[in-house]
Amino acid sequence: MLKHDKRGSFSGKIGFVLSAAGASVGLGNIWRFPYLCAKYGGGIFLIVYVLLALTFGYTMIVAETAVGRATKKSPVGAFNSISGGNKAMSLGGWINAIIPILIVPYYSVIGGWVCRYLFEYIVHDASVVAGETFFVDFITDGVASEVWFVVFAALVMTVIFMGVEGGIERVSKLVMPVLVVLAVIICVYSVTRPGALSGVKYMFVPNFSNFSLMTIVTAMGQMFYSLSIAMGILITFGSYVKKEVSIEASTKQVEFFDTIIAVLASLMIIPAVFSFYNGDESMLKAGPSLMFITMPQIFASMGFGRIIGILFFALVLFAAVTSAIALTESAVSTFSDEFKWSRRRGSIFMIVIMLVLGSLSSLGNGPLSNTTIIGMQFLDFFDFLTNSVMMPIAAFATCVLITKFMKIEKLEAEVEQDGHSFKRKRIFSFMIRFICPVFVLIILVSAILNVFGIISM
Repeated sequence: MLKHDKRGSFSGKIGFVLSAAGASVGLGNIWRFPYLCAKYGGGIFLIVYVLLALTFGYTMIVAETAVGRATKKSPVGAFNSISGGNKAMSLGGWINAIIPILIVPYYSVIGGWVCRYLFEYIVHDASVVAGETFFVDFITDGVASEVWFVVFAALVMTVIFMGVEGGIERVSKLVMPVLVVLAVIICVYSVTRPGALSGVKYMFVPNFSNFSLMTIVTAMGQMFYSLSIAMGILITFGSYVKKEVSIEASTKQVEFFDTIIAVLASLMIIPAVFSFYNGDESMLKAGPSLMFITMPQIFASMGFGRIIGILFFALVLFAAVTSAIALTESAVSTFSDEFKWSRRRGSIFMIVIMLVLGSLSSLGNGPLSNTTIIGMQFLDFFDFLTNSVMMPIAAFATCVLITKFMKIEKLEAEVEQDGHSFKRKRIFSFMIRFICPVFVLIILVSAILNVFGIISM
């Protein structure tokens, strides 16, 4: 096992790109992106999202990766090293570090749901999974939900124990190409259903009457889910990147990979829903139940529904596992750097955290359903705390770290070393100074106002 004095690394550019893309491509791409794309106007949401990915997303990926590579540390150490131990920046580093520690337990609960669905499609006919009460009966059954949560967590921790190159990189190189192939197969099947082309049109043809301020705010919020921004992941993965790897070129490829998967996910789901419900757009706005209730009902109505169900949930599982691996690796790296623990000890400690916090989320729909925090069950609360509060604060702290302490010129030098290009340097400088800090504050305020019912998103 790797000790704290021997830092792991990716073998090269392909290893980093596929691992970072694996971190980005997760449940947020597969069900959250299509749901938001449908809710906020289809084509117009897609245009706004792509523009933000090329500016806001690009800036934050480059910034976090460069900070990680420059310091060769995980978030806490990186922030302390650059700021000279500034207390406010140290807090920013810890927020970046704590986010994945809080996310991966409840994320693993949802991953367990995916495992159960894949298993059921393998052993039963599609009609069994499509039953109206199947999902609710499952997540309210404390024992079943807990068992499948543990199964998913075991998959993730097995890869973490294998290390950076031997585990994370190897799995990403295998899984990510398979994920793309599965996505394309399901897309082709989905868009060729009767009536499905109206869904394709809705998705790609912008309807400007659907545009609003919330389209921008929601697309910005989705950026955090889709690109793994402000989760400590990119700083950690950046610390494993070798100097000869081009950060800008790698960022472009991660952006492309992530956006393509989000679009493919939308093509899997939106045309199928249009076909099944005769163009009823309202059925797309079902949120989480879209993947676990609506899609299984659609698969049951299709020819080869069982096979498509297996392929779909295999794809979702691959996406969930790669993201969970990245989240867990960021946490383990922090334990190694800050507490000088071996990789094995940090991994075992993370298992304990996952089991404790994950069990709260797993049982929150069943035996603990009457226990809430500010009116939310455990899973919803952890999701709100990390994604709506902590991640915007972490992103804001990163902007301050670079502009006030590291200085943009030094970060540019890190990106450009060994003669690598930084073609969007001016865009980066403008975004990190002015636009990104404003964006993340808007996301933070909007999310808090929304959860307390002051505005509706």
